Amino acid sequence: MLKRVRRAQHILVPLAMIAIAVAARWALPQVEELQMRVFDVYQRIAPREYVPVPVKYVDLDDESLEKIGQWPWPRTFVAQLVAQLANAGAAAIAFDIVFAEPDRTSPQFIIDLWPLTREVEALKANMDELPDHDAILAEVISQTPVITGFVLTSDGNLPRTPAHKASIAYGGDNPRDYIFGFPGAVGNLDILTEHASGNGSFNLVAERDGIVRRVPLFLRLNGEDEVYPSLAAEVIRVVQGANTYIIKSAGASGEIGYGGVRLGLTGVKIGHFEVPTGPQGRMWLHFTKRVPERRIPAWKVFSADFDPASVEGQIVFIGTSAAGLFDIRATPLEAATPGVEVHVQAVEQILLNHYLERPDWAEGAEYIYMVLLGLLLVFILPSLGALWSAIIGALGIGIAIAASWYLYRGQLWLLDPIYASTVVVLVYMSSSLLNFLKTEAEKRQVRGAFSQYLSPALVEQLANEPERLVLGGEMRDMTLLFCDIRGFTTISEQFKTDPRGLTRLINRFLTPMTDMILDRRGTIDKYMGDCIMAFWNAPLDDAIHAEHGCESALAMFNALHGLNEKLRLEAESENRTHYPINVGIGLNSGECCVGNMGSDKRFDYSVLGDAVNLAARLEGQSKNYGVGVVIGEETRKAAPQFASLELDLIAVKGKTEPVLIHGLRGDAAERKDAAFLALEKQHAEMIVAYRGQQWDRAEQLIAECRVLAKKTNGESHGLGGLDVLYDLYVDRIAAYRETPPATDWDGVFIATSK
Repeated sequence: MLKRVRRAQHILVPLAMIAIAVAARWALPQVEELQMRVFDVYQRIAPREYVPVPVKYVDLDDESLEKIGQWPWPRTFVAQLVAQLANAGAAAIAFDIVFAEPDRTSPQFIIDLWPLTREVEALKANMDELPDHDAILAEVISQTPVITGFVLTSDGNLPRTPAHKASIAYGGDNPRDYIFGFPGAVGNLDILTEHASGNGSFNLVAERDGIVRRVPLFLRLNGEDEVYPSLAAEVIRVVQGANTYIIKSAGASGEIGYGGVRLGLTGVKIGHFEVPTGPQGRMWLHFTKRVPERRIPAWKVFSADFDPASVEGQIVFIGTSAAGLFDIRATPLEAATPGVEVHVQAVEQILLNHYLERPDWAEGAEYIYMVLLGLLLVFILPSLGALWSAIIGALGIGIAIAASWYLYRGQLWLLDPIYASTVVVLVYMSSSLLNFLKTEAEKRQVRGAFSQYLSPALVEQLANEPERLVLGGEMRDMTLLFCDIRGFTTISEQFKTDPRGLTRLINRFLTPMTDMILDRRGTIDKYMGDCIMAFWNAPLDDAIHAEHGCESALAMFNALHGLNEKLRLEAESENRTHYPINVGIGLNSGECCVGNMGSDKRFDYSVLGDAVNLAARLEGQSKNYGVGVVIGEETRKAAPQFASLELDLIAVKGKTEPVLIHGLRGDAAERKDAAFLALEKQHAEMIVAYRGQQWDRAEQLIAECRVLAKKTNGESHGLGGLDVLYDLYVDRIAAYRETPPATDWDGVFIATSK
């Protein structure tokens, strides 16, 4: 059940991440801002290459204001500027400026500032004969194609409704609800608008982050519910001599807007030009870097060396880059760009038929790619793992970015690769986090299950590689150890009135014995009262498990010697009899089944097999043969560098097949000791004589072995002397003298006790 829940979590949580990402993509304007930043990067890397087209702007820059005078200039001076451009052959002149108030330098206004004299009174009487500056400008405007500009504002009380200069036709649904609307407007003086060839809004609607990326071709005045063209659109209409705009819209078109999918405009037809737009009637701008070719400082128009050819046949905008006139905009390429240059670049793009577009299908494609790639990761991560999933996810992200960049460069299409990539990263991270938590839980489970049986180093290794633990049982070649206290009944009698004292004694015994096993990569299977069962080569691989088993047995006797010395001193200080702890150890190697054994509700990691049973029997035989450690033939073969003597060919109780058993007498250093080598040679000859029924020869060799055994280190290491062993053979020889074995006797001794 728990596994099914975890498996469901690994799918449901990433799926929830995808669902949340889809909802956020639909509802949050911040997602659109993220897309815009990606498109900004594209433009900075590969901006539009400047191609000369007949569009320029006259810049009322700081230098011009310094040379000519502060703004606003008298309308007569503006009229001269228009006349100069018209005489030079300008095709059209567009004002990115609004003339909302009468010129205060006109005579009818300025005369009120003069002292009242007879001459001034005479002038006032003939005021109608004096020229009006606004009328002069209007007269100049009437003689050349001029497009005036107005501004829509958020203040609904501002005066003057802008005048229409062309009609608007709609091809499809009414788009008014989708066009940006403003409650108020500031228009030009009527006298100027009446004589102008065109009249357009120079509003630039920036994105939420203040950057201008798109220009609206139409805007709406809310109170009047009137739709007006932009300054750029009006310029394109006027230079073609067109009288009508056609706004195309459809109910099936849309893109992500603030608050979700918006339907609306699909494009605008201006004379011969068809301009694709988004649903709010905005055209994407593909900016170039600032180039001097499109800009003419205003003061140069009045200079003697002004070249009329620089504006001949050109569409000329009049605007300002002066910081004090507050028409500076942020674009993807620059933090400060004159607003008039934005209009100029929009007109350039229309004339060049060069459009950045976000196709109608772009949003759907992004959704589909995001969901499909996310789902792919959700389902492959559990099976392929983090590395391959990361590679596939990175490949998917790389494809998205490469495709988006290719379509931008080749088709001028804007497709967002980042949001889908971000979602993929979130799915990968959430799945990886769940896998990490699952792995950590497995590690905690492994640590909890094996911390009592393995050394900390082995527990940590197993926690880091849990796949090495095969649950349910597996066959392995292993070494088994059984250790039991001899004469435990006698020891326990001392504590018959103090069972806690007996418990403390057992714990003092088991602790160092356990440490000796764990320090040599052993696994504690279980404690059975005063008995320890341990094994090697599971759950972690141990190529020299027999050697580690022998080393552990020898180390246990050394540790036991130290413990007995402490217990002796304690007994003397308490004036009581000291009973030393003596143990017998059985070691055997062979193939076993190891894994979780038990019921569905309670199980232990344990081992089963014939080799296990034999190891337990060998521990019991250590008492009969008077040696500390009895090892099986397979253990001796696997660890030949240790000092050992053959004890017998025996059929232990419960088994019919005989096995060779050996007594472990020391480590590799003892194996090379001269005294042991001499004993080993004589002992082997004694065994051969015994099995050959050469009783006299065997008894002679036993006598020699007793002498040699005193010179070895086995007894001093706590492994017991060999007198019990040789006494046993002397007794057997005496019995066989009286009752000889069969002629085909092979030397097997059949044990009658464990």
